[in-house]
Amino acid sequence: MQIQPLNLMERRLPAPRNGGFRMDGYWVWCGSVVRGEDGNYHMFASRWPKGYPMHPGWLVKSEVVRAVSPTPEGPYTFQEVVLPARGPQFWDGRMTHNPHITKYQDTYILYYTGSTHPFEEPRPDQPLSMESPYTIVARANKRVGIAVSKSVFGPWERLDAPILPTRPGHFDDLLTSNPSPCILEDGSVLLVYKARAYKKPPYEGLLHGPMTLGAARAGHYRGPYQVCKDETLFPSVKAEVEDPFIWKASGGFEMIAKDMTGELSGERHGGIHAWSENGTDWKINLGEQAYSRRILWDDGQTQLMGSMERPFLLFDESGKPTHMFCATSNGTKGFSDATDTWNMAIPLK
Repeated sequence: MQIQPLNLMERRLPAPRNGGFRMDGYWVWCGSVVRGEDGNYHMFASRWPKGYPMHPGWLVKSEVVRAVSPTPEGPYTFQEVVLPARGPQFWDGRMTHNPHITKYQDTYILYYTGSTHPFEEPRPDQPLSMESPYTIVARANKRVGIAVSKSVFGPWERLDAPILPTRPGHFDDLLTSNPSPCILEDGSVLLVYKARAYKKPPYEGLLHGPMTLGAARAGHYRGPYQVCKDETLFPSVKAEVEDPFIWKASGGFEMIAKDMTGELSGERHGGIHAWSENGTDWKINLGEQAYSRRILWDDGQTQLMGSMERPFLLFDESGKPTHMFCATSNGTKGFSDATDTWNMAIPLK
């Protein structure tokens, strides 16, 4: 079934150079925005010190923070660390990442990815790569969880167990991460998430499979969450997709997500657009590009960004998207040559 184009590409207005959120001395990622009870806009984001590599430093040093702005575009000003490290004995004790803030009735629900490892904290002068014991263990321990609060200012109640554990023998038996929730009027939740599986022997190279997306449901945001089916959301698609963002739309649900190779959208790391009647069976609008790494700034310059990840849409009271937020970087090769990262804001017509 072919769905109507989203037209996000046509609706993008010039992005403010001085908008969004960045911090001196930190890598900044994963911007998610909600309007608080004070009328201001609050961005929940990830940060980790620049003394560690951008990738994979986030796996062991990321923490979720909050920044504020009187306008959606920003610039956002850092306010506090929301989910700090709390000890290796907790499932999210060493790292918090991928924040997605939402509100249901009078409660703010912060979905995020957490991880832990049993080693001493790595020093900035220690080599850190995807082959380091720190990152191998931290990656395998990634899980999705929530924190809740009656105020955007906290305090936040963190759960002592993830809401989405791994399932041995399934497509999500290595890790769960990158949560994208949609809380419905009755309080039930549709949650789309990223997963990886362990490879089955004989092993060749990495012991994990490609990125996949799954869907889970819960009658309440506290859970329990049940994975909808044992098949990934796009079983017939060979290309990899990550960073989903979903929302309730007329007749079903819609999604934008990152196209890792460009085979689906026409641009490597550009955005795909997908649709589902029931939240379980999804179809990609093949050939449609939901968003691009090529950005028009408000000074008239166009720039191909090194990265565009973790897309997030802010909706007005009528349900129309007004702004798109993305984690982005300078350079040209994604993480490998980035010297700065931040969360950018793109106004929409």
